[in-house]
Amino acid sequence: MEVERLTTDILILGSGGAGLFAALHAKQAAPELEVTVAVKGLLGKSGCTRMVQGGYNVALAEGDSIERHFMDTINGGQWINDQDLAWTLVTGAVERIHELENEIGCFFDRNPDGSVHQKAFAGQTFDRTVHKGDLTGIEIINRLAEQVWARNIRRLEEHRAVALVPAAPGADGNRLAGVLLVDVRSGAFRFVSARAVLLATGGGPTMYRYHTPSADKSCDGMALALRAGLELRDMEMVQFHPTGLVAGSDTRITGTIIEEGLRGAGGQLLDGAERRFMADYDARGERATRDIVSRAMFEEMRAGRTGPNGGLYITMRELDAGFVRQQFKGMVERCADCGFDLVGGLVEVVPTAHYMMGGLIFDTDCRTALAGLYAAGEDTGGVHGANRLGGNGVANSTVFGGIAGDSMAAALEAATAEPDETALRASAEACLRPYGRPPGDLNALRQDLQDLMWQDAGIMRTRDGLERALSGLEEMAAVLEGCGLEASDRAFDLAWHDWLNLESQILVGRAVVTAALARENSCGAHFREDFPDPAPAESAFHTVVRLDGDDVRVETRPARFSRVSPGSSLLDEGESK
Repeated sequence: MEVERLTTDILILGSGGAGLFAALHAKQAAPELEVTVAVKGLLGKSGCTRMVQGGYNVALAEGDSIERHFMDTINGGQWINDQDLAWTLVTGAVERIHELENEIGCFFDRNPDGSVHQKAFAGQTFDRTVHKGDLTGIEIINRLAEQVWARNIRRLEEHRAVALVPAAPGADGNRLAGVLLVDVRSGAFRFVSARAVLLATGGGPTMYRYHTPSADKSCDGMALALRAGLELRDMEMVQFHPTGLVAGSDTRITGTIIEEGLRGAGGQLLDGAERRFMADYDARGERATRDIVSRAMFEEMRAGRTGPNGGLYITMRELDAGFVRQQFKGMVERCADCGFDLVGGLVEVVPTAHYMMGGLIFDTDCRTALAGLYAAGEDTGGVHGANRLGGNGVANSTVFGGIAGDSMAAALEAATAEPDETALRASAEACLRPYGRPPGDLNALRQDLQDLMWQDAGIMRTRDGLERALSGLEEMAAVLEGCGLEASDRAFDLAWHDWLNLESQILVGRAVVTAALARENSCGAHFREDFPDPAPAESAFHTVVRLDGDDVRVETRPARFSRVSPGSSLLDEGESK
């Protein structure tokens, strides 16, 4: 089996906010270094950051503070955040937003006096979300991509990472040698030897029936980390965005976000009879946190109080039509393209799997337990705790992406390591194992997976449902092993990549379910109907999963309150209101 060999100083997996910021920071810190970005799709045209609609949380305005942003983040995360990571997020966001405007070239919406406009977002005590209409992600990624293209940064587009390859046994110890990739265009294997690797592929809970991320997302980074023997924490914390568009069962558009800023601006949620219902569940109404709104919507749906396609409604008709058209231009146009009137009518929506708060354990400098491997963005866990505040996601990716770039550039002391050739060959062979077997129905398997996760491991969970999900996932893993591919040219073999996607989704789904079984309380995005009460914040803990052979193991570890303890605040009493 032929494997092409490439060498670089720094290899970045992913081209979202984390990956592109890391590339730019590494190149700025050490221009002599060779920096390579490998992306599953096209640079600047794929991934999740580009899809960000809402905006970027940062404490800029008078009356706001990084301490207030921090406390909102900790309270939203139900006190299981890694507080050092959360503090790094809120302090770093201030620096990064100025960098985005003054160095990267982003132009965000302004107030009449020229200051940056900041809008309301659910779950926050201050209007701190910087935005570019409702197309903030496109603005950020377009400008970042332009900066990457203008520099001597190597790009490996349509290259899929399939294995983290360790160094050869001996002098290098527990160290990463590089990454095995598949060139989607040719089907060829390429091993990229690197002195440092950044895992920034993004999460993407596409194993659920309704999901936000695009089809190229399949939790590959988390699966790579598990197979490399690394630990993931709080994997049960899967965030459902309350308002995903219902456009019919025959389109992938279903699940696309109707952005949160609509509710922040005064948008109302209605049941199938056009009754406003959120006040029945939370005093904050539609501006409650995403987990609360999603559960309320699920309860309404389960009770049968739905629209014609099984969803609920969002409406902006009580607001000024001109305001809606101006502030949410992208949303209005997207809904119109699908045949819905966002300004004056009703748009059917459903909670949609959106973001994974759990992920790889990492440090504030983005190092991981594997020497040479760094991580940033949605591949990581700990920043958001049990529930991510809307607007904190793109801040997370850009803040830690920049840190990762600086850290990698400063830490390149050793030369590239020789790979473990046995592990390299075994990884390539594992990718090829479906070829030559009788073909199976991958589409049916994907549908079964999404239905199982939605029903038994989604917004509302029970032990019986989770055990059923775990058993079902193990059966699906066996079914996938029996699904073969026709022996043919591997160039642009999309069936092969569907197979690899399912392998990652099933493995990460097992991690989600195993962690959910271990948390016998309700906390943020994780709600157990058989254990509805939250545990006292003082006893907050993390779930930690790892792969042991073919088995997913879980343990719990107490959360550390490194900056503030439950019942306390960094804010003065007058500020906390």
